[in-house]
Amino acid sequence: MKKTSVYLSDEDRERLARLAEREGKSQALVLREALAMYDASLPDREFELFGNYKLREGIPPPPDSDDPQDFQDWVDNVLMQGFGGDIQEGKGSGSGG
Repeated sequence: MKKTSVYLSDEDRERLARLAEREGKSQALVLREALAMYDASLPDREFELFGNYKLREGIPPPPDSDDPQDFQDWVDNVLMQGFGGDIQEGKGSGSGG
């Protein structure tokens, strides 16, 4: 284990001291536990959504971004391109013709 310095506001420093005293733990242990809980609460970004899937030639890969809107924009603008076009043109609209 290595020693690390952390800059905290007075309010956060007091909160840390209060939590450590209340739990009967060292401030360092409280910080380590809080870091572990924070890390566990985040989704795993190491999964490969398209790892085994080959996109057709000419289709750009998904964006390398943590913003879900970027991914949704990619789906809307790239993957959905032309999807449902027959409905918009009046084909397959359920009118029987």
